[in-house]
Amino acid sequence: MAPGPGHTVAVFGAYGHTGRFVVAELLERGFVPVLSGRDADKLRALAGARPGLDVRPAAVDDPAALDRALAGAAAVINCAGPFTTTAAPVIEAALRAGIPYVDVAAEIEANADTLAHFGDRARAAGTLVVPAMAFYGGLGDLLVTAAMDGRTAADEAHIAYGLSGWYPTAGTRVAGAAVQARREGQRVRYRKGRLEYHRDDLPTLDWHFPAPMGTRVVIGEFTMADVVTVPSHLSIPEVRTYMTTEAARDLAAPDTPAPTAVDGSGRSAQTFLVDVVVRSGGTERRVTASGQDIYAVTAPLAVEAVHRVLDGRTGRTGVAFAGDVFDAPDFLDALAPHITYATTK
Repeated sequence: MAPGPGHTVAVFGAYGHTGRFVVAELLERGFVPVLSGRDADKLRALAGARPGLDVRPAAVDDPAALDRALAGAAAVINCAGPFTTTAAPVIEAALRAGIPYVDVAAEIEANADTLAHFGDRARAAGTLVVPAMAFYGGLGDLLVTAAMDGRTAADEAHIAYGLSGWYPTAGTRVAGAAVQARREGQRVRYRKGRLEYHRDDLPTLDWHFPAPMGTRVVIGEFTMADVVTVPSHLSIPEVRTYMTTEAARDLAAPDTPAPTAVDGSGRSAQTFLVDVVVRSGGTERRVTASGQDIYAVTAPLAVEAVHRVLDGRTGRTGVAFAGDVFDAPDFLDALAPHITYATTK
């Protein structure tokens, strides 16, 4: 099935902050979004700004409504967190419909659950499930895979997030609360090939980002979804992620406001630089990506994934993360001008 004008893609959580970016990106690329989610009033308000789009309210505890929301769609993109609650029901509906599923989950446990529980069922249904197709999880996986340069094993992968700040959306806060409740106050990290829960204090260190960012203080073991996506297909026993202290403080503060648009596309002024270092033996390879607004850039990541799945470039079924299912350097190149991507040996 080749994508093009007129192909319908259901967007669950279409009225959310990231969902709106996804709807806009689908329209820009010639797809026809179907607007779905729990809140019918918010869906109708969004449709008022996007005349002609179909509105199909559905709640995750209503399988029949989810089936109606996905009827006739070529694929579904789930933008509604917390994904520990929404992923499984929407995947179930996608399997019943026999269509590909993509989500933008940054939640470590939700992505691990999807990988563990739906691989065999998606293969039996003859379709593909691609979780974490977002700034956290998907982009890091693509960058690490590109840095591997065709290799499948390394000693260490380090992913440092250089954010100018982090004004979290309401959805980020809700998902974060759900994750903390599930962990019962523990933290998580990836060591010696497995997820490890702990209560240790998080270290800080200097990270030497490329210019113009330069050296910044980062929080070590600020663990993101990359610790699920990367090890799912690459043999790397140590995967560590880091976050600039300014962004971590913004996220932790209860009074940090939501993002504010500074341009016509709705992007905030936030900038990012993701710096990936892969080490094996005495060799080191570095890949970086930079851009504006972590929520806005999730939309081209998710929509490019749907495009490639529908045009047959994956040839896969089951559950697979970005670096496993896509040609990472080619995918990253296709994200221009949203992301500037560079490799340094």
